[in-house]
Amino acid sequence: MKVIRILSCAALAFACCAAQAQQAYPSRPIRIIVPFAPGGTSDILARLIGAKMTENWGQQVLVDNRPGASGNIGADLVAKSAPDGYTTVLMDVGNLSISPSIFPKLPFDIVRDFAPVTAISYSPHLLCTHPSVPVRTVKELIALAKAHPGKLNYGSTGLGSAPHMAGMLFAYRTGVKWVDIPAKGGAQSIMDVATGEADVLFNGMLATLPHVKSGRLKLIAISSEKRVPALPDTPTVAEAGNLPGFVTGSWQGLLAPARTPADVVARINGEVVRIITLPDIKEKLTTTGAYPIGNTPREFGDWLAGSKERWAKLIKATGFKLE
Repeated sequence: MKVIRILSCAALAFACCAAQAQQAYPSRPIRIIVPFAPGGTSDILARLIGAKMTENWGQQVLVDNRPGASGNIGADLVAKSAPDGYTTVLMDVGNLSISPSIFPKLPFDIVRDFAPVTAISYSPHLLCTHPSVPVRTVKELIALAKAHPGKLNYGSTGLGSAPHMAGMLFAYRTGVKWVDIPAKGGAQSIMDVATGEADVLFNGMLATLPHVKSGRLKLIAISSEKRVPALPDTPTVAEAGNLPGFVTGSWQGLLAPARTPADVVARINGEVVRIITLPDIKEKLTTTGAYPIGNTPREFGDWLAGSKERWAKLIKATGFKLE
């Protein structure tokens, strides 16, 4: 009986310590790495979520922009950070699942080196042009590009980025030939088209729609599976271009370093899911075209694996290689 009592006390002490450890997180500032320049979809979401986390947890949540290499510089920084929950990365996870197929010497492995936390939102790409481009529909854009092979160019957020792959997928499905103009992030890509430095772009709706409303960009179509409530009169690329199954966009997600304790991942997951379902945040996101997801770490991990396979097939089919 004494042995049983001692073991029970030890188990109770362990449980108390574990509970205290969980309650102690977070006990210092948290850093969210955004591996793109300020002003893009990832940056907008990180600042919205970070402000709410700070408010609820009483610890400062800092957004740290580390752009470069299609998000790989910032992602690598997090992959090599201490697995304690105080450094995470919020990024377009489409980029993350594309990178293994186009960067042969990627310094991290998206399965081995990250702990998925949650997919945050999906923001379909808007297919837009500079107002001076003489097209108003997807079919007119295809016809113009085919009439002048290699003359049109499209802005993207960098080689290997989700917008770059969207432009490549469009060219592959339609047979057009155009030139990618990579920029350092979504905000710069938008400005490239708005100022006429580039002709066309696919970019996340959350960051792009304000520039459509201001008249700096001309909206042609949206790359979601179905039309969206925020833009009910805007056709999808699939329907307007007779391209069944054409779906691209900005899938935003949060990841921590691998081996981050499961209870810490669960706590961050719960907080982020809580935030993106708050009425004011949900309304802000949906009215600008970002649709909350908030899934479990396992579901998010499965999505990453499937997305990686999907883009690998396109890259193999096109023979794309970084020069």
